Amino acid sequence: MKGVVSISFLLCFLLLLLDYSVSLPLCIDSRAPFTVNSTTNSFCPYNGSTCCNSTEDAQIQKQFQAMNISDSGCASVLKSIICARCDPFSAQLFTIESSTRTVPILCNSTIPANSTQSKAIAAENFCSQVWDTCNNVSITNSPFALQGQARSPAKLNEQWQSKTEFCNAFGGASNNESVCFDGEPVKLNKTEITIIPPHGLCLEKIGNGSYLNMVAHPDGSNRAFFSDQKGRVWLATLPEQGSGGTLELDESSPFVDLTDQVHFDTEFGMMGMAFHPDFARNGRFFASFNCEKSQWAGCTGRCSCNSDVNCDPSKIGTDSGTQPCQYQTVIAEYTANGTTSQPSLAESAKPTEVRRIFTMGLPFTGHHGGQILFGPDDGYLYFMTGDGGGTGDPFNFSQNKKSLLGKIMRLDVDNIPSAEDIANLDLWGNYSVPKDNPYTEDNDLRPEIWALGLRNPWRCSFDRERTSYFVCADIGQDLYEEVDLITKGGNYGWSVYEGPYLFSINGSTKSINTLSTSNPIFPIFGYNHSEVNKNEGSASIIGGYIYRSSTDPCMYGRYLYGDLYAGAVWAGDENPENSGNFTTSKIPFSCANNSPLKCDSVSGSSLPSLGYIFSFGEDNHKDIYILASSGVYRVVRATLCNYICSMENVTTLATPSPSPSPSHASRWSNFYNIVMLQISSFLLLLLAFL
Repeated sequence: MKGVVSISFLLCFLLLLLDYSVSLPLCIDSRAPFTVNSTTNSFCPYNGSTCCNSTEDAQIQKQFQAMNISDSGCASVLKSIICARCDPFSAQLFTIESSTRTVPILCNSTIPANSTQSKAIAAENFCSQVWDTCNNVSITNSPFALQGQARSPAKLNEQWQSKTEFCNAFGGASNNESVCFDGEPVKLNKTEITIIPPHGLCLEKIGNGSYLNMVAHPDGSNRAFFSDQKGRVWLATLPEQGSGGTLELDESSPFVDLTDQVHFDTEFGMMGMAFHPDFARNGRFFASFNCEKSQWAGCTGRCSCNSDVNCDPSKIGTDSGTQPCQYQTVIAEYTANGTTSQPSLAESAKPTEVRRIFTMGLPFTGHHGGQILFGPDDGYLYFMTGDGGGTGDPFNFSQNKKSLLGKIMRLDVDNIPSAEDIANLDLWGNYSVPKDNPYTEDNDLRPEIWALGLRNPWRCSFDRERTSYFVCADIGQDLYEEVDLITKGGNYGWSVYEGPYLFSINGSTKSINTLSTSNPIFPIFGYNHSEVNKNEGSASIIGGYIYRSSTDPCMYGRYLYGDLYAGAVWAGDENPENSGNFTTSKIPFSCANNSPLKCDSVSGSSLPSLGYIFSFGEDNHKDIYILASSGVYRVVRATLCNYICSMENVTTLATPSPSPSPSHASRWSNFYNIVMLQISSFLLLLLAFL
């Protein structure tokens, strides 16, 4: 009997482990919620933070008044529903599968109520309450009207045949991927579950080359593009997990060679590459690199130090004897068309520019950033720039809303404006600006800017499972290396702050008034330089990915990142998932006992030496790679390094081939079903011996 009780307890614990549900506060338009003055009179109630400014609050009040609702009960319910747009969790309330709703997801449950859970069930049946309260009340411009219906006064029971039909359209249950609205502001589930961190990261070495970038082929195959800092790009075939194969890449035959355009030096070179989401059909791809005026006639562009940003170019030409903006940062477009009838089959491309997307002169010889990548939901090109160099950002470029340095930009490269429009709009190249960029809410902001206040972002990525999670590592200066969760219009504090600390030069800090916002966003992860170097020097963070592969289920959901000089790797954890509660720890790693290539070892130790970590990569299987000076490494099953992962036998029975990504709900459902099947089988086996 005691054994049965213990097993029941274990089952309940495992169910709890799988079923908790909370979400990160995020607004509909990807902004982080903000705090407003507690003395402000607002129409919509808020509890600490909100997604609506005073103008938006007034618009909601006007919308409510126009509804002309005579019934007080229905009026109260409708007010709570339209004010849900201001809830700090509105991104989860209003968005399903990237589609924005007119009203939030109303909690709708069919769980039978009893006397002990009536209050909870009432909340779960909020959609039923809305129907019961308002179905016979006339509402003008009803948010529940079917598309195309007249906006004249109407009742719910005139527009919808039944409560069931109504709640099928507007209701939903809270689950692992979303929250639902029960008439009250969404509250975080504070329950935390202690999850034992992984024992270690197991790596296999599959290549000896040294690369700066890796991008999975957009066609979904087991191929990927690799590039080096000099400007060469290769198309490689990745070996299957467990095959014992190595990276198939011919160094003598690059996919494209841009070395004639690229200026290569310690902090110069080809910094990023991106392939259009529709590359398999249109053959478009993009390179981000640095050039030098005297070396290449095509290296021309405006200087980032100019009167618009209160910078005198004559005062920046003393850095290592350079001339003002002698070096430029460039995004250029190329094509794989012409080498084959189908771009997805192309094995080479010509190094001839199709068009120049962006060019900007650099004030100093460091902090260029340079990564480019396409947003998975919006298809826009994101471009990460550093503050341009100089100790402590001497010209305050990162906080200057008119400067494009120290920023993340968001560009539309599918709608190219005319030369006249480019001049009239004062753009830096051949792109247009997405209409929902944050400049529409801040007239002082350059329209290209998505986020600001960064020093030198080095490797950003979107979470494959939760694309609203846009994570960037930002290299620090004297004290702290940070990882930021990027949101629309977010300000990450540099150079008033370095990570969570006020930044100081010779004991002097910058005025808080230098900040372009009163609410800087602090890092979710990070580490002090002293953690990797006792002299608090030689630290440089390298951003990675949130691990979503089935290969190592004990790493699932953790953000892997490293340090250039330390050759160390960290695993950042959010516990509970989606809660906004982040912790991080350095994680040991070993070389797999069946690694296709022998891993270099630390002198006097059996531990592998990665050398310098340059970047991370992710393939179409969602497996993670480390690009290091000693070669290319891939994360493999933990047991291949004798690390214990109790979940490995459940979720890594086979490595699936790349396939169209299922919905969040179906992914979790499949994972849940597999785990519960294994648990059930295990418990039945134990019960048989009791």
